[in-house]
Amino acid sequence: MKDHSQRSSDEKESTGIVYPKSITRRDFLKRLGLVGGGLIVYASVGDMHALARAPRRGYAGANVPVDFNAFLKIGVDNRVTCFVGKIEMGQGPITSFAQMVAEEMDVSYESVDMVMGDTDLCPWDAGTWGSLSTRFYGVFVKEAAAEAKGVLKELAAERLRCAPSQLVTRAGVISERGRPDNRVTYGKLTQGRLIERHLKDVPPLKPSHAYTISGKPYLRRDAREKVTGKAQFAGDIHLPGMLYAKIIRPPAHGAKQTNIDTSAAEAIPGIQVVRDGDLTAVLHPYPDIAQQGLEKIKAKYMVPQTGINHDTIFDYLLKKAPSPEVASQAGDLKTGAKKAATIFEETYLNSYVAHAPMETHTALANLENGKMTVWASTQSPFGVQRQVAAALGLSADKVRVITPFVGGGFGGKSASAQAIEAARLANISGKPVMVMWSREEEFFFDTFRPAAVVKIRSGLDDAGNIVLWDYRVYFAGRRGCQNFYEIPHHREAVYGEWRIAPGIHPFAVGPWRAPAANTNVYARDLHLNLMAEAAGQDPLALRLRHLKDRRMRSVLEAVAKKFSYSSAKLPSGRGVGMACGIDAETYVALMAEVEVDANSGAIQVIRVACAQEMGQVVNPQGATVQIEGCLTMGLGYALAEEMHFDNGKLLDTNFDTYSIPRFSWLPKIETVIVPNPALPPKGGGEPAIIGMGGVLATAVHNATGAKLLQLPMTNARVKAALKNRQA
Repeated sequence: MKDHSQRSSDEKESTGIVYPKSITRRDFLKRLGLVGGGLIVYASVGDMHALARAPRRGYAGANVPVDFNAFLKIGVDNRVTCFVGKIEMGQGPITSFAQMVAEEMDVSYESVDMVMGDTDLCPWDAGTWGSLSTRFYGVFVKEAAAEAKGVLKELAAERLRCAPSQLVTRAGVISERGRPDNRVTYGKLTQGRLIERHLKDVPPLKPSHAYTISGKPYLRRDAREKVTGKAQFAGDIHLPGMLYAKIIRPPAHGAKQTNIDTSAAEAIPGIQVVRDGDLTAVLHPYPDIAQQGLEKIKAKYMVPQTGINHDTIFDYLLKKAPSPEVASQAGDLKTGAKKAATIFEETYLNSYVAHAPMETHTALANLENGKMTVWASTQSPFGVQRQVAAALGLSADKVRVITPFVGGGFGGKSASAQAIEAARLANISGKPVMVMWSREEEFFFDTFRPAAVVKIRSGLDDAGNIVLWDYRVYFAGRRGCQNFYEIPHHREAVYGEWRIAPGIHPFAVGPWRAPAANTNVYARDLHLNLMAEAAGQDPLALRLRHLKDRRMRSVLEAVAKKFSYSSAKLPSGRGVGMACGIDAETYVALMAEVEVDANSGAIQVIRVACAQEMGQVVNPQGATVQIEGCLTMGLGYALAEEMHFDNGKLLDTNFDTYSIPRFSWLPKIETVIVPNPALPPKGGGEPAIIGMGGVLATAVHNATGAKLLQLPMTNARVKAALKNRQA
């Protein structure tokens, strides 16, 4: 097994995972004691069967944690509880994990219960991001389930007095082949005992052709709770005596507080003002009164004059660019330039984009008997546990983080400052404290998708072949930039990942649903269309002409068929675009039809088709919903979403100026899941979004001839591009 430091650069870029080095058997069994009676099956430090088999499961080169990854409880009532460190924020693992467990254990889907994101009950996990839940963590859940069934069969063999090879399992019952009355349920075998046992010969996972639960469409098991309002998010949890906190905030990023007067707030009956270093908060049992107190505080700040705003940021970033790292390359760029009959050069820009989740960052913290419990809307409960422990000077076992349903994350709830604030205030006040960011705070403290620049220099020879591809991306990152076309002379250089040292950007940046890939796919596909137009080639034919990758050809051909693609010219103002890429090991291709109003610059997306090949699909219904959600969210970054700012002050702090997709924007959406059961499951939560900028930019170009060289493609930018085309 490889040391975690050997993780590939692509894996590090997409996950940011740093794993703990070890866990003792004593600590592990102590944790198991928290879950009550039943049979617990796990992979321990000394017996990592799952890890040893990871390469032949399709995860060659992936480094996995050296502590346990998943465990299961089989109760006396014959129900199976699956504990995972992942959280549910709308992407559906609460359903797909249950399917995987039920499949491998031969129990009904309905008999599997899920416990997620509780640091006291669940195995450690780095966090929920990178489309890793199914393709990475899922294999260990399945391994645990397979081993659980194997242990149960051994116990049953002893009880039923027959060889394990003579036993069959079905619906949580083990019986002797040919003697169905000689049987025992899983629950009767456990009898509420904690049984520690390992298998000498670990059973293989089921082949996909034998699946009866995995691969079948299941409706989301959290759907009814959410549509009826019964689902609990962090802000729905109430404790006796709890206080709401309102916190003084600076007017701009980089602002330094020079003076503060809290006396007027302290004069309000029932209000408690807490000052702890850089944290000043007003506490009260009612949030509106706490807000009244906050408004009484007088604070003065020194605001820096950086001269950086949403217009000057791109030149600023180019000046700050570090030395490049090569993501992929072949041949020689100088040779490619000599072979080229026509050279194309363009610069592509994208602005800062916010996450804008429905649920703002929220946390409730309570200190009781020396242990801090935090209910937090977070994508990283174990990360929050470590941060809270460090902030309060506690050991990690004195902090418990519980993650209820999370109302959208998209990478933005990887950082969870609100949980640290709540814990600090609860520690000082001695009472439960809830911190619920306002929409303005959510925008201000968001970690934005970074502004970025892409420069492409390419060339076609006399025969219309791409012979040169010089690709440089600044500050977006490498994800999605690697070349998969057959181009003899190419180089993809990355000047600064989004995960860079502080001080470059005017505020914090971070992962945003398929970080970097949205930028890179947009630039690549628009540039390919510009080349195709200049060469008089059909843009789909140009792509297929340079593609040998079987998986990429399969999705391009599938989406073209679904879309009924034709190169015939559409009526004036209408156009068809296309984009394709690879994300989370999943191949995806999109086509779209748009209509452009030349007078207003408005883009109406009429229809979008998406073909996605993601290996084995655990829940086709869930995968389809994820594709549709990605396409809908992608309308935002492609057409409207961007942050305006000046000298660290954000000019967009609510939905009156920051536009997200509306129902009226939605096109007809068609999806195709291209089957490939020979591969293990790949990521499904992010791939479909990566092409939305590219597919709409190419469609607008096809419709009008205008080059939209900056995202988002606002009405004003469309009108300017039309004017430039005419000039």
